[in-house]
Amino acid sequence: MDQFSAHLDRGWDLVQRGDSAGAELSARRALEMDNQSPEAYNLLGYVAALQGEFEEAAEHYRTAISLDDTYFEAMLNAAEICIHPLGDITEAIDLCDQALDLAESDDERIDALLLKFDALLSSADSEAAKRLCNTFPDGPYENPMHSFLVARALYEIGDAERAVPLIEAAVKSGPPNPEAWYYLGLIRDDRGDTTAATQAFLCSRQLDLEIPPPPWTLTRETFEETVRQAVAALPADVAQFLRKDEEYVSDVPGVEVVADGVDPRALLLLDGLVARPGEKPSARVIVYQRNVERLAGSVDSVAAEIVAALRRELTASFIDAPPPVSD
Repeated sequence: MDQFSAHLDRGWDLVQRGDSAGAELSARRALEMDNQSPEAYNLLGYVAALQGEFEEAAEHYRTAISLDDTYFEAMLNAAEICIHPLGDITEAIDLCDQALDLAESDDERIDALLLKFDALLSSADSEAAKRLCNTFPDGPYENPMHSFLVARALYEIGDAERAVPLIEAAVKSGPPNPEAWYYLGLIRDDRGDTTAATQAFLCSRQLDLEIPPPPWTLTRETFEETVRQAVAALPADVAQFLRKDEEYVSDVPGVEVVADGVDPRALLLLDGLVARPGEKPSARVIVYQRNVERLAGSVDSVAAEIVAALRRELTASFIDAPPPVSD
């Protein structure tokens, strides 16, 4: 193996180990040897995305594609971050269409179709998303991740019947996948099988906890301060329902509250929704750092996700809630 290839291979190996800084160094060493390498720019983009630097990642991916306009992997990587968190759906769909033109196997076609589905769903074009689901190659799929992702797409368009056997296959035959267990929980819950749904949600919760946090994760102290600032940023008509200095932080919802029906991927929980004697109704809040950071995708988006979740939950619980029924 030549030295250039060794740097790239080491970079991807370090990515798998969670060492994004080491992977970036390997990519830049490869670029020093060949500054026109699309593979090195693709690796740099991937590392930047891991570090939460999504604009930078997009630029690296664009450079890789400009150097090789048949670079299928770079197109999909770029499309993924264009969908979330960049929200550039037009570019994402264009990249997916380019990738579909280049796809040489069912696996490649499925990868591109799945990303295009996510883009269409993000654009609220549900009819186009439904039509796209009819173009997936027929299963069963050799790749358990494809079984799960196709099942997730079918579930999102309301076709749970087609989703069930695929999601069950993904859970049974694939490597442990918290996403697959989570969607299995949703399907079981929709069917009214609460006990089985809870078991699936608890499996998803445990697997989520086994995944290392992102390289950019906030320290607990910084996250707690971010929560306090988010509370301070709420409008007065919403903030009045939070108890002063009763903001708490945890990684994910506890087993006991998941067993009681709380979504294991909830961003926060309003607790103690009972009016104290002589006081107006209020609540304390528990914010779940792992879940917030998963949705936010970067440091810059964490505070906004917390504020949005607080406004949504407080409004639903206090402002839009129906009045209590008197005896």
